Amino acid sequence: MKKILQYLFEHKTLSRQQAKDVLVSISRNAYNETEVTAFMTVFLMRSITIQELQGFRDALLELCVRVDLDEHGVLDIVGTGGDGKNTFNISTLSCFIVAGAGVKVAKHGNYGATSVSGASNVMEQLGYAFKNDPALLKREVEEADICFLHAPLFHPALKAVGAIRKNLGIRTFFNMLGPLVNPAFPQYQLVGVYNLEMARVYNYLLQQTGRAFTIIHSLDGYDEISLTNDIKVITNEGEKVYTPEQIGKRMVSATDIYGGNTVEEAADLFRKILKGEGSFAQNAVVLANAAMALHCTGRFGDYEQAYSASVDSLESGKAYRSLQKLISLQ
Repeated sequence: MKKILQYLFEHKTLSRQQAKDVLVSISRNAYNETEVTAFMTVFLMRSITIQELQGFRDALLELCVRVDLDEHGVLDIVGTGGDGKNTFNISTLSCFIVAGAGVKVAKHGNYGATSVSGASNVMEQLGYAFKNDPALLKREVEEADICFLHAPLFHPALKAVGAIRKNLGIRTFFNMLGPLVNPAFPQYQLVGVYNLEMARVYNYLLQQTGRAFTIIHSLDGYDEISLTNDIKVITNEGEKVYTPEQIGKRMVSATDIYGGNTVEEAADLFRKILKGEGSFAQNAVVLANAAMALHCTGRFGDYEQAYSASVDSLESGKAYRSLQKLISLQ
């Protein structure tokens, strides 16, 4: 690792193969915590290259525990995290609305490294038991229309750096990798990114997968559709900027989508919103993200139809029943 660090400190970048080799070694605990922390810090001081990101992704996918859900055409809604906004669990809530609308979901997530409550924190608090048994996950998708994939159970490298990321408490390149390494290889993805540079990188990488994707970025820095500002939307077909009114029927303020101070608060808010008891602003944000995800599948004539399906899923109780069914299977 010392040679690698010296190389990087000379402002050089890694090739795709070098990046892959380093992450494979990290996943095998070949380096001590100080060395890994120093390595991660390099990418906080400069932008990661596409070759480096591809190499890191190659390593994670080569070593991951794969889950075959191809027959179900699953979708994932995932943000890079690290936007520092501490919103409630918008992506995860949107996944249940999508499931309630009849589109099957394989949600990939982890504990929050930069926020109070990441997807894994809230799912654990709600009573979900993490697992990587393909048969059990397949049953959840078939009966509840959704399963949850806790990243460290599928990726040795993420398990190896979990404590370091939590101790650092700031965004690292692992935030960028999360949406690229869902072990179920979802057919559809709604990916939220925290800046426009990252949006361009993801656009390049996701174009190569041949799968349907939508990349979203709120122009005031959120890695999701926040409805606090205009939203950049990038798909396989091109890119466009939308207003909050176009996508979510209204604009909201940052205080409307605050996520609370504890995991318990986050989970209580999660249940409340999914039961249909959220505020107009909270509902609007979740519905907009779910609608954009549904629209990504191509199963709806236009965005308005996808939005209507999201509203029906939440207001009819189908989204909440999906959560209840999932937890009952644990």
